Amino acid sequence: MANEPAWVRRQPQRPRAILLGGAERPHILEEINRLLPEIERHLDVVRTVRDPHDTLDVEADLVLVFGGDGSMLRAAKLLGDRQLPVVGINLGRLGFLADMPRDSLLACLPDICAGKCKVVEHLMFRCEVLRGDEVLHTELGLNEAAILAGPPFSILYVDLYIDGELATTYSCDGLIISTPVGSTAHNLSTGGPILHKTLQAFVISPISPHTLTVRPVVDAADRVYEAVVREPNSTTSLVVDGCTICGLTKRERVRVRRAGPTFKMVEVAGQTYYRTLREKLGWGGNIGDR
Repeated sequence: MANEPAWVRRQPQRPRAILLGGAERPHILEEINRLLPEIERHLDVVRTVRDPHDTLDVEADLVLVFGGDGSMLRAAKLLGDRQLPVVGINLGRLGFLADMPRDSLLACLPDICAGKCKVVEHLMFRCEVLRGDEVLHTELGLNEAAILAGPPFSILYVDLYIDGELATTYSCDGLIISTPVGSTAHNLSTGGPILHKTLQAFVISPISPHTLTVRPVVDAADRVYEAVVREPNSTTSLVVDGCTICGLTKRERVRVRRAGPTFKMVEVAGQTYYRTLREKLGWGGNIGDR
């Protein structure tokens, strides 16, 4: 779903922006400082966030995220239930989410500030860990929730329930429940399908299933997905967007469902999904052209 940028309605006032970059990576802060005078020619910088534990409790119209895809996931987490449109400037390696090259930012910024862009909303999920009726943990995610076996790496038996009905039991090394945005991350490396990032669906992919007939499943985002590990290993854990949330015992169940907030990405002319697949993931059918 694409929308007109909200800051267009505030014109002639300038857009207000938060700059986000990781303090643990000095070259990112150096790049922000280098670009700051040019950025401030087009918009008002209301805060620069360097600490991953900082908050974004200021009035702003958009967030400029400097780094890679991990920085984009951190932005989604920091924004929480109050998601703002995000521009991802790639200073990392792959840059699938943060797909704007650093050299393009200054050229694109006038059009972004003038509203000559789209704000595209993407599915997010709420992941809960429950024991009986008690909610032990809750986490907002953008990419995926993954149950990972951990040492001693024996096979897990994971019961998957969809809307309260037992769907299947997996014999596997783990289970991934992914959004379309996350379908090109851990899900893809396990052999799962690529979902167009604007689809309203989840993909459930077992990791190294011990049955040839088991395949990933794509289902609607409005369903409720629950997973129970029958006999977890001592270090079996839940990981959301690359961060370990907690260990799991057979008493807990993991629930994943659509979140209220959506992740909002600013797209400018020339930024298309299939172009990103081709250029970032080397997606193409003609090997001779590579």
